[in-house]
Amino acid sequence: MLRVALPNKGTLAEPAATMMREAGYRQRSDSRDLSVIDEENGIEFFYLRPKDIATYVGSGDLQLGVTGHDLMEESGSQVHDVLPLGFGASKFRFAAPARFDWKLEDLDGKTIATSYPRLVRSHLSGKRIGAKIIKLDGAVEISVQLGLADAIADVVSSGRTLRQHGLKVIGEPIAESEAMLIEREPRPDRVETDEVKRAKSVFTERLRGVVYARQYLMLDYDCPLRVLEEAKQITPGLQAPTISPLADPSWVAVRSMVRRRCANAVMDQLAELGARAILSSEIRSCRAVDGRGPGHP
Repeated sequence: MLRVALPNKGTLAEPAATMMREAGYRQRSDSRDLSVIDEENGIEFFYLRPKDIATYVGSGDLQLGVTGHDLMEESGSQVHDVLPLGFGASKFRFAAPARFDWKLEDLDGKTIATSYPRLVRSHLSGKRIGAKIIKLDGAVEISVQLGLADAIADVVSSGRTLRQHGLKVIGEPIAESEAMLIEREPRPDRVETDEVKRAKSVFTERLRGVVYARQYLMLDYDCPLRVLEEAKQITPGLQAPTISPLADPSWVAVRSMVRRRCANAVMDQLAELGARAILSSEIRSCRAVDGRGPGHP
């Protein structure tokens, strides 16, 4: 049975569980449950602290896990990312009191509080900046107000929490992150069975299908036969659009996947071309025919 780690709490937990459901997997109904078995799909899910997931996967106790890329890097575990999952985007940045005009070089000799000491040390070392690093597990922003640190390094999304504590961002991001599907680095002393390899492949492709489906819409429209070739250029689809005859021989029905962000512009182009009954609909999941996923604009 495939063993997969998911975040038990935090900003990644609910989006991860939602993605699993969309991929057809059973999820826990009680947030206090630490694991759940999906007998039908041959998978057992374990709900762990996001910071611990890379450690469990790296040790080989679990075959796959979902966690943030920043947490994976911070763990130092022997794991690598398999698939970006398209949620949980964030930036990891330095911040210091807003009343001063800080530059990155001003951190030299200062005390920095963070939950990610490994990432911070690595970044500062590359900039040849020496600073004292204090590790905190949470509420990093308050450390400056309490006099524990001169600055912080933390995950920043909207910046609202920083402003509430009188802090502002310094310099460029240390790192950028999003939720990732991760697995252990290959090891010659621990060879996976064909059954496990197949289960991992099926699981990965299901998640990939959800990721792609969220980026695309299905577009259906009626098209005059005389402009069909032009319409196909506008909506090339994954491999090619589906063309079906209509009762009127001078018209055809067309179905094609289009990128969500371009959908309205594409619909405008089709309308100008003479297409009618242009409808868009959600795609819950899909599979990539060539293994690479939708690649057309």
